[in-house]
Amino acid sequence: MKQKISLRTRAITILARQEISRAELARKLHPHVGEGDNLEVLLDELEQRHWQSDARYTETYINSKSRLHGNLRLQQSLKQKGVDAELIADYLPDKDTQISNAVIVLQKKYRKPPADLKEKHKYMHFLAYRGFSMDIIHAAIQQAWTDTSLLDEDEYWQ
Repeated sequence: MKQKISLRTRAITILARQEISRAELARKLHPHVGEGDNLEVLLDELEQRHWQSDARYTETYINSKSRLHGNLRLQQSLKQKGVDAELIADYLPDKDTQISNAVIVLQKKYRKPPADLKEKHKYMHFLAYRGFSMDIIHAAIQQAWTDTSLLDEDEYWQ
C-alpha cells in the first residue's frame, strides 16, 4: 500500500527542486489538500522560514531571463505566476541595461543592419515579441551597428 505524502513534504520537495512563487506553489499543492490541511497556514510558515520567497523567486527569474527578454515580457510572465507588480518593478533592469540586452539579442539574430524599411520593421517586430518596449527597440536598432566595426562580407575576401 502506498503511503500518503503530507502536504508539507510535497511543498518542501517542490521548493528543494526550484524557486517558485507562492501562487504557483499553492496551485501545485491545491489538488493534494486533504481534510485537516490548511494550505494558507503552510504557505505562511514556508515564507516565514524563508524556504519560499516571492522576492527571491522574482530576482532569480529576472536574472535568468532579462538577457533575452524585455521588461514587458518579464512583467507579464511574473504576473501570470502570481507575483505582485510592485515586487516585480523592484527587480526589473534599468533602461541602459535593457538597451544593451536588446542590442545583444538583435545582433545575435541578425548579423547586419536592416537594408530597408521592411527589414527594419522585421527587426522591430522581433524585439517587440521578446518584450522590449518601443523606446528600447528604437535605441537598440540605432546602437546595434554603430558601436561595432563589423566587416562586410566582401571585405573578408580581399
